Amino acid sequence: MIGKRVVKEKPVSLPEVLGILEKVKKEGELEYWQRLTFDYAQKFAKLKPKEAQELLEELLKMDKIKEHQAVAIIDLMPQTKEDLELIFSKERVKLEDDEVKRVLELVKKYSG
Repeated sequence: MIGKRVVKEKPVSLPEVLGILEKVKKEGELEYWQRLTFDYAQKFAKLKPKEAQELLEELLKMDKIKEHQAVAIIDLMPQTKEDLELIFSKERVKLEDDEVKRVLELVKKYSG
C-alpha cells in the first residue's frame, strides 16, 4: 500500500464488487484480501452485476434515495417495510409509505 492514495471514492454494491474481482481474477491471481472479498461477495451477493446496476438506476430515479442508500438496498434486498426503514434509520430523510411500497416492489421484481 505504500505510495497509494485514494483518488476517488464511490459506494459499490456486492454484485458490482464480484464483477470487478472476476475481471481481476481473469488477469491474474487475486491477493489475499481480494480472495476474502471475492468469497464474501460470492456468498452474499443476491443479484448479478447487470441486475444490480439496473436496480441502482431505478432506485436513484427516486428523489429521496442517495447512492449509498441504494447500494445498501441492493446489498440487503429488504423484504419488509421494517427492514427498509433500518437502512434509513440514521438518515435525515424518511421515505413516505408510497415510496417504501415502490422500493419494496422494485426489490421484489429483481429478487424474482
